[in-house]
Amino acid sequence: MSTFVMPSLGADMESAVLMEWKIKEGDYVTKGQIVAEVETSKGVIEVEIFEDGVVQKLLVEEETECAVGTPLAVIGEANKESEPEQSERVKISPAARKKAKELGLNLEEMAKDQKEIHLSQIKPKEQSSAMPLNEMRQAIARAMSRSNAEIPHYYLSSEINISPALEWLAKLNENRTIQDRILPAALLIRAVVKALIKVPELNGFLKDNEHIVSKEINPGIAIALRKGGLITPALINMGEKNLDVTMRELSDLIFRTRSGKLKSSELTEQTITITNLGDLGVKSVYGVIYPPQVAIIGFGKITNSPWVEDDALCVRKTVSVSIAGDHRTTDGRTGAQFLEELNQLLQKPQELL
Repeated sequence: MSTFVMPSLGADMESAVLMEWKIKEGDYVTKGQIVAEVETSKGVIEVEIFEDGVVQKLLVEEETECAVGTPLAVIGEANKESEPEQSERVKISPAARKKAKELGLNLEEMAKDQKEIHLSQIKPKEQSSAMPLNEMRQAIARAMSRSNAEIPHYYLSSEINISPALEWLAKLNENRTIQDRILPAALLIRAVVKALIKVPELNGFLKDNEHIVSKEINPGIAIALRKGGLITPALINMGEKNLDVTMRELSDLIFRTRSGKLKSSELTEQTITITNLGDLGVKSVYGVIYPPQVAIIGFGKITNSPWVEDDALCVRKTVSVSIAGDHRTTDGRTGAQFLEELNQLLQKPQELL
């Protein structure tokens, strides 16, 4: 017997609204299954469970605000062979449920003849499931204020010749369909992951004054939302995934982030953050570390730059790469080793497959 509680989905999160249960009492659940949707300042998040068992009791009703750590359900042990059949459940989007409540509509009547109810059925005008922008900005501000107050940052940057990587990538994409092509952003993420395997000290956390190096590499990717705001969900366990998988999972993560369909693990298991503002014309990025992480990597715009090669002046595609590190866990030498490893990988991009 165990208790499933409201998880912490970020260092700045104090509470969330349980919008919808995806399970009912008596259901058999398995590790990693989506069991609920909760609404935070970052939007609507799908919450996973991390054990097998049977739902003995749901302790909280839908549309209830709960503090982090609040018991939500009681999970009992069960034999998989005795897994009960689960009845079909009408799917009602959290945004639709919320709007229906505001308008005083009866969702039970609508659910009789439908399998799914979406916001468009409540009100024709498309709505965002994200919370108001000012609340998201406040959440970001709290996290960044904590970072600036607690973390002694050091900053390093390097200009890297990315022409070899881009030329190699162009050849790789020649015979691929548009859907299967690899974008430079995925190539850079893959290079960061490979560099972290060689310099793992930057991949982890500082908790209770202990530097914990993570065995998994889960880079948080800074993604801008269409309605404003920024969140950094994680690509999970990327050390074991090749370049093609990196591209597919990046595309999927961006799509689900902007449609409000993230999993709780993607908001809680980041081991380092990558931010790329090159598409906005930014030359260099000097980020602020997201606690309890110990580093953030920034990429600027890919530009044509004068470059000396074999004692001759030429023009090459270059990118400015920066690192902000936590001086309590690493120093400038560690950061410099990482940047050099990243540089070497981008000169031999075939190693990124």
